[in-house]
Amino acid sequence: MKFPALIAAASVTLGLAAATPAFADKLDDIIASGTLRCAVTLDFPPMGSRDDNNEPVGFDVDTCNDLAAALGVTAEIVETPFPDRIPALISGRADVGVASTSDTLERAKTIGFSIPYFAFNNVVLTREDTGIESYEDLAGMNLGSVAGVFEAIALEEDFNEWDAGGSFRTFQSQADVFLALNQGQIDATVVTGTVAASTVNEGNFDGFAIKGDAPYLVDYVGLIALRQEYGLLNYLNLFVHQQIRTGRYEELFEKWVGGGATAPDLTVPGVYY
Repeated sequence: MKFPALIAAASVTLGLAAATPAFADKLDDIIASGTLRCAVTLDFPPMGSRDDNNEPVGFDVDTCNDLAAALGVTAEIVETPFPDRIPALISGRADVGVASTSDTLERAKTIGFSIPYFAFNNVVLTREDTGIESYEDLAGMNLGSVAGVFEAIALEEDFNEWDAGGSFRTFQSQADVFLALNQGQIDATVVTGTVAASTVNEGNFDGFAIKGDAPYLVDYVGLIALRQEYGLLNYLNLFVHQQIRTGRYEELFEKWVGGGATAPDLTVPGVYY
């Protein structure tokens, strides 16, 4: 008879199922803990900085707070320099990165990305006394940028192709780059248009000036999480959709960038999400 064999097989299957622990992913862990730890870069205004009371503020900070509210948990801002964004997730210091991280294929080998939640164009930031008037004038100049970021990689590639003298240096933070520019250690840098406008308008550095666009592709940035955390990454994608559909994305853009500018289009022509 086949029934005893079937009963035995069913018993084994049930036994294995009972012995297998329920799988809880990162999304479950965040909800259970009651806290969402966001890696945020706080020297990158208007995306992230500190106010007069030393409290974290900015587009990325508000985005983290919105994400925490959607999850029904409390947000914790983990201050994270640009080079430490991915290490912060891998080491477990943060659950997600809300830190204007460019969605490059190289980074995607290590970390998981959501769909874009913001997009940047890049501009030349220099001092009025350098004589620089456009991106082409950077050849032969002393240049610098933050190590590992999108614009640093693109600028260094062009610097090497120009082979016109000068120098290229990397720094650990955006604040270090601005200080070097202010002190004359470098002649120019390339930064996002939002950061450049914020820096010039705040007037903390006399003589800083924006001198045209850098000829780079649009820099799309995503929320980041460990690449194996599919449940969390799916949630982040839906969260970004909700931010846009509800008008919250445009509301935060107006709050932190404003100036009559239009919030960047987050769609890629010819690509269907």
